Amino acid sequence: MTAHPGDTGLLAPGWADSAAASATGDEAYLRALLDAEAALTRAQAATGLAPVEAATVVTEAAGAAAFDLRSLAGRARAGGNPVIPLVADLTEAVGETYGPYVHRGATSQDIMDTATMLVAARALDVVLADLGRTEQALARLAAEHRDTVMPGRTLTQHAVPTTFGLKAAGWRSLVLDARDRVRAVRESLPAQLGGAAGTLAAFGAYGASDPTALPEVYARELGLRAPDLPWHTLRTPVADLAGCLACTAGALGKLAVDVLTLSRTEIAEVAEGSGGGSSAMPHKSNPVRSTLIASAARRAPQLAATLYGAMAAEDERPAGAWHAEWEPLRDLLRLVGGAARDAAELVRGLRVRPEVMREHLDLTHGLIVSERLSAELAPVLGRARAKELLTRLASAGQPLSEAPESAGVDLDPAHYTGSAGALTDRALERR
Repeated sequence: MTAHPGDTGLLAPGWADSAAASATGDEAYLRALLDAEAALTRAQAATGLAPVEAATVVTEAAGAAAFDLRSLAGRARAGGNPVIPLVADLTEAVGETYGPYVHRGATSQDIMDTATMLVAARALDVVLADLGRTEQALARLAAEHRDTVMPGRTLTQHAVPTTFGLKAAGWRSLVLDARDRVRAVRESLPAQLGGAAGTLAAFGAYGASDPTALPEVYARELGLRAPDLPWHTLRTPVADLAGCLACTAGALGKLAVDVLTLSRTEIAEVAEGSGGGSSAMPHKSNPVRSTLIASAARRAPQLAATLYGAMAAEDERPAGAWHAEWEPLRDLLRLVGGAARDAAELVRGLRVRPEVMREHLDLTHGLIVSERLSAELAPVLGRARAKELLTRLASAGQPLSEAPESAGVDLDPAHYTGSAGALTDRALERR
């Protein structure tokens, strides 16, 4: 097999050199297509529709023969998909005796859809492993910084104190949400087998007493779920993939944009362990991992939208809707795979600066705990007067501690984190 030049990732540093890139590249797709074809012959041999020797020879040819990716890509234009030229090449490699058992009874979409599910399964296994590493690192951060106080920010402004442990626990919760969705979709990925119009008619013509049993045997050969029906135009599996991948990109994106904000020079409450350099400014250490994850999160929804749009697939086999899925789905798998890799690296190396967080709590001269003082004053002055007083203090820039009304009130931000610690503990109970 020769590598396709489009697989280098020159303009895609988010997924370049990632395990997900390898799992979704042209060679990986070719491998999946060949696996699907070989499994089809084995399934027919297992159900008496083909000689056992045919299954052996086709499987060996699919694993050992040389296939030219560039040639396949060029010849795919004639029929609109790569299965047609691949079947011709595989049939030739198998030889005259058993060549007729290659692809027998199937349609191109059976093989293409099944291969896509194989590629997705292998890519999702990589994603799940990286999400696991990210979750573990976040659990350690949350536990370590359970009581590390920092400014809580709403609409970009200081609000009330929170803890970095609770923030990290929130990131972890999103990662676990994504993991659960990816895992559920991974376990549900089905094989595809229906023949020309989803009726399995050809397999009956070749002698199958119960053609409906064949898809289950086929799926078992591939380690995929047996489909309830041929799903040529019932695209729930692809839509489910789109949803879980977009959700994962968004979950990791939340983590990334928080790190981007907190690592700004004027904030500097966290920093990536090994930032990237600048071509023009030697002093910079850019948050590159976070940047690449944020980029993936911004692209993923549009790719998912294309896949959702392809659900409107006409007739028993669609013209265009099915074809529109291939590239955006692969892009989504790559983007999310790269983002999951980068997230694991980001969180493992993240540097947290509690002393800077503590300094920032004092930027508003105590106003970050004005809510606490308001709660203390409301029963005495009334809610409206308490609010008026605090608004006047804020406008004047007067430290809250200097207001006579604050006497006897604990204004230490570290003592006004509510249930942050208990919430962090609760979040860490989730496995």
